[in-house]
Amino acid sequence: MVTAADLPRIMGIVNVTPDSFSDGGRWATTEAAIAHGRHLLAQGADILDIGGESTRPGATRPLVSEELDRVIPVIEALSAEGAVLSVDTMRSEVAEASVRAGAAIINDVSGGLADPEILRVVAAHDVDYIAMHWRAHSTHMQDLAVYDGPGGVVAAVCEELAARIADAEAAGVRRDRVIVDPGLGFAKRGTHNWDLLRALPALDELGLPVLIGASRKSFLGALLADDQGSSRPVDGREAANTALTTLVALHGVWGVRVHDVGAASDALRVVAQLRSNPGGSADPGGAQ
Repeated sequence: MVTAADLPRIMGIVNVTPDSFSDGGRWATTEAAIAHGRHLLAQGADILDIGGESTRPGATRPLVSEELDRVIPVIEALSAEGAVLSVDTMRSEVAEASVRAGAAIINDVSGGLADPEILRVVAAHDVDYIAMHWRAHSTHMQDLAVYDGPGGVVAAVCEELAARIADAEAAGVRRDRVIVDPGLGFAKRGTHNWDLLRALPALDELGLPVLIGASRKSFLGALLADDQGSSRPVDGREAANTALTTLVALHGVWGVRVHDVGAASDALRVVAQLRSNPGGSADPGGAQ
């Protein structure tokens, strides 16, 4: 029998920002963000990832005070209701305040490079830490999407993530608290993202849980481009992302970070059924 522990965690995205690439402004107020978080929980989210800074290519960074004003009231409210929360931040000040407000996970897209002090926050509070592959801030990260060495993007990402893991351990973070994310779309061209998705076994060799965040990203839009070459709009990429969710779940990743929690939840129910019925026992859905 397949249990919830055998399936990826669903991390629902709550962007408390005016400029995120997929839903900028929709949940920018505290009240809207809290309501959206509740909606994602009702759809089946295991974790809510609360972010106050857009990391889309070209995004302008908010002040620390702005980021705090965006995320802390949302974390306080949803934590009081029993939600498991992650804070999506690169800043040690925001990480510290978020953990005190109730966040259980720090999701750092820079893997500690933007603000190394964040690793000491993780160690001091002994919380889970998601270290993503990252090379630069949004304003120029795509300039660094060059992987010319032996093994290409897969080897480079694995090597650089290994360095981030070593930095975390050196700062006192327990290894069993670390989750890695290959950073799809961050300093990556379209083909780089597909190469990484094909190479999940290589990421597994790092010996740590893997989070995949492909939701609505531009490489999916490019794949689904129309006959004129125009990328599929953000709101038309969900079916492709659900397909990816199914595939990476079959591989056995630790978690998927998604906007559409309902679709991801349905995909994982399919995966659970495929895994739990290897002998072709009775179909719970009937004859059709």
